[in-house]
Amino acid sequence: MNKKNIITWVLFFLVFFAIMQFFSKKAAPVTPQPESSVSALEVTSKKDSYASGEEVIIKVKNNTAASIIIPSKCPKNPLRVLTWIGEKFEEKGVETKVKCELAPAVTVQPNAEANISFNYWNYSLFGNTGRYKVEFDLGEGKDLKTFSSTEFTVVEAGFWRKLFRTALYQPIYNALIFLISIAPARDLGFAIIVLTILMRLVLLIPSQRAIVSQRKMQELQPKLEAVKKKYVGNQERIAQETMALWKEHKVNPFGSCLPILVQFPVLIALFYVIQSGINPDNVHYVYDPLKNVDLTNIHTNFLGILELTRVNVFVLPIIIGALQFFQLKLTTWRKKKQDDDKAEQPKSEMETANKMMTYVMPVMIAVFTASVPAGVGLYWGISTAYAIGQQKEAKRKI
Repeated sequence: MNKKNIITWVLFFLVFFAIMQFFSKKAAPVTPQPESSVSALEVTSKKDSYASGEEVIIKVKNNTAASIIIPSKCPKNPLRVLTWIGEKFEEKGVETKVKCELAPAVTVQPNAEANISFNYWNYSLFGNTGRYKVEFDLGEGKDLKTFSSTEFTVVEAGFWRKLFRTALYQPIYNALIFLISIAPARDLGFAIIVLTILMRLVLLIPSQRAIVSQRKMQELQPKLEAVKKKYVGNQERIAQETMALWKEHKVNPFGSCLPILVQFPVLIALFYVIQSGINPDNVHYVYDPLKNVDLTNIHTNFLGILELTRVNVFVLPIIIGALQFFQLKLTTWRKKKQDDDKAEQPKSEMETANKMMTYVMPVMIAVFTASVPAGVGLYWGISTAYAIGQQKEAKRKI
């Protein structure tokens, strides 16, 4: 792995988490209130404004000394939704085909807050732009009190969000639905595995070229180091000689970056597809030929041991990290045609950086896996295992 690849990997994760942050739901600032004016229950929208299609989340803060249970109304929406029509707010309610175990009752502990997600009712309730608020009733009879949320708006999605949904999210979403429809027991895990293999087959030729490029760069490294020593301090001449060497040996320093860059948007789209749990409320994203697929009958527990829509904090990250470590060891493999004198020479700056990244990168990927739904980790693990097999075959041929 050369310096270009190291930078690409680091940028990969920095950009990924930046995009996660961009699409994440940021809490709206809360204006402090005098203690005497604080009600028993505060219901507020987590954001003042949502883009059309963005998940609406309501915060419920319990200011009492007792726990408050917000019962599940599944298959109906969890809190009463009001939308501004004409000159007043009117109630809007829907039902969904979601499995109700995915939308249980919520307990708000004393002096704590909890989030109520409208994920499984989002499009049906908030598909249109406009003004909204939600209400929650607490108590019975004469003690019944109604708590209203702060008002929020739903606005038209921006250009980049629309482009992401149309060009990436929707195709990946439909590809998974099609694969699920033909998978044994409609298993999401098998669909992800097949999707991963198909992606790797599409990238087969670029990946092979990337492996060849990596090998050439490794073999060219001694000459590049000699250029640095010969023209030490003259960065312009070093750059010229380096370009000449790349051209002479037909090496493209960015050739090994393409497979990573192509997988990057797929990984982001897959993250959101799996995070929504193949949500029945997202049926508007389904292409017409797949409209008849039942989105409620999808098995998300892979092999009975891995729930793909939830984060797996321990086992899966360790496995993925180990696979990545093994792949990097193969990537940094070099032909052992060195004399004893060469073997005793101090390691170059690049070799030191490669060794460091061999140990740092698996940790970074393990942390990444522990922060996303397990289905995304499964995709990355299968992709890495495929790459290991591809690199071993390339090594055998070399």
